[in-house]
Amino acid sequence: MIATVGFDDDAVVLLDQSRLPGQVQYQRCHTPEQVAQAIREMKVRGAPLIGVVAAFGLALAMLRYQSTESGLDMDQYFNSQRELLASTRPTAVNLFWALERMQRLYRDESHLGARHVALRLLQEARSMYQEDIAVNRAIGENGEALLAPGSRIMTICNAGSLATCGYGTALGVIRSAHARHKIEMVWACETRPVLQGARLTVWELTQDNIPVTLITDNMAGYTMKLGKVDAIIVGADRIAANGDTANKIGTFSLAVLAQYHSIPFYVAAPLSTVDVSLPDGHVITIEERDQDEVRRCADKYITVPEARVFNPAFDLTPHDLISAIITESGVIKAPFESGLRRLKEGR
Repeated sequence: MIATVGFDDDAVVLLDQSRLPGQVQYQRCHTPEQVAQAIREMKVRGAPLIGVVAAFGLALAMLRYQSTESGLDMDQYFNSQRELLASTRPTAVNLFWALERMQRLYRDESHLGARHVALRLLQEARSMYQEDIAVNRAIGENGEALLAPGSRIMTICNAGSLATCGYGTALGVIRSAHARHKIEMVWACETRPVLQGARLTVWELTQDNIPVTLITDNMAGYTMKLGKVDAIIVGADRIAANGDTANKIGTFSLAVLAQYHSIPFYVAAPLSTVDVSLPDGHVITIEERDQDEVRRCADKYITVPEARVFNPAFDLTPHDLISAIITESGVIKAPFESGLRRLKEGR
């Protein structure tokens, strides 16, 4: 598995996913502002990875505290850096989960001084990195049991090792199933407008010698109609208490098509993506991104440059279209709320 994030010599080191598949290039972020910009520009993306990267960014900020001339006391400085990172992507709940975890540690240990708390935050970020890989492997093991030998799986966006610290969520299930010789084919939707499926999922699966075929997003329904899809597995950026799921734009369309064709539709995500404070998905903030992401492809305009564009980065899949939610602690089927709360509370 290729490394997606690390910390070295007072810098957060990130795999620049905007350059894949053409270039495997790492960016060194020496300031929290550079980390925040990398998240906004989707040089790093995927809910689990965004959370861990933000944690490293906050640790970096505190390591720099004594060398800054902000005029803020330590509490003010910490809170300002936390807000900087929290403002980058509004939909992915893992971002806020990770920052809240770091904030709890800061509150508990800040009285021991800036250097101590900075090193503890860095240690915590590294722990989160390792935990994420372990969680993803558990998701993979739990999910592969749902698949029969010879399965043909459709997915959208990239919910693999590139979206996490390693192994992946939706692709983690596929990896575990492939290790047991269950995968005949993965159908990867290209995922307009930023093409995470075409650029990232195809590249990642090819690296692991997992059979994959690329399709445009509007070929999904016909591929199902031809009887070439046995299950759909997607990731998630936020899951409400009732199971409503926010994920990459186009996920809702796949879920509707899956129901019409009687194909199971699975969501694979860590429990940190579940937000039981939200009763349903209608209150999830859906990020809207730059209109040029749609107007342009590979830095070339494909339409009238001043064309008006609607560019939501995510859509909402209602819980009644979801067959099961696969987590590191088990597989949950409807009704989702009781199962999600039970697993979140560790019961």
